[in-house]
Amino acid sequence: MEAVIVSLTIFVLALVVGYEVITKVPPILHTPLMSGSNAISGISILGALIFAGVNEGALTAVLGFLAVVLGAINVVGGFLVTHRMLLMFKRKE
Repeated sequence: MEAVIVSLTIFVLALVVGYEVITKVPPILHTPLMSGSNAISGISILGALIFAGVNEGALTAVLGFLAVVLGAINVVGGFLVTHRMLLMFKRKE
């Protein structure tokens, strides 16, 4: 039970810090910063894979699978947004 409370506390603190950091970014920098950070967030997929591989029951496997899917969507979206932004700065012939 203590591990759940510690994990929940870390999660809530990460939410608060993430919210505070994102709200302080100027709007003109928001899209480039977020597209880059979404592409880098592949690290969270590793954690999700570890979580999905723990044999603690069906709920853990379902939540782990959901985390892997959502993390993959986030990574692909980050790459697509970054690619689209880079095409905007390409010289037209």
